[in-house]
Amino acid sequence: MSVEENKAVVGRWFSEFWGKDFNPAVIDELAAPDIRFEYSLHAPCRGRDQVRAFAIAFRTAFPDLNFWGTADLIAEGDYVVGQWEGGGTHTGAAFDDWPIGELPANTGKTMRFTGTTILKVENGQITAEIGLDDGVAALQQLGMIPTQ
Repeated sequence: MSVEENKAVVGRWFSEFWGKDFNPAVIDELAAPDIRFEYSLHAPCRGRDQVRAFAIAFRTAFPDLNFWGTADLIAEGDYVVGQWEGGGTHTGAAFDDWPIGELPANTGKTMRFTGTTILKVENGQITAEIGLDDGVAALQQLGMIPTQ
């Protein structure tokens, strides 16, 4: 696939997986069956089922979760890089996919943070999504670690 086609796949993923209007069907459409999915703020996932479980749990805890691009996507070969910003308000279930413990249900706290993600697209499917996010800012906003 061309870099422009790969960017289109990632653009759709960012919109339908990470955007405010989550479309769970996009996981089966665009994620490879054995996708490698890793962010510094969360436990790594392997495969569509783990990615789906993560997304549902994250969105159950943060029903207004929304992330969006903050710069044009950059692509070369099979790789696409995107910068993003986003967050949400914790008005739902408890959430324990943090490196330092569980956030109890419905704290009402809002997090907003930024990050950069590298995705590998092969034959129209995302085989890897590796992100580095400002987890310190998110965890401080949620009251899980102290601010200075």
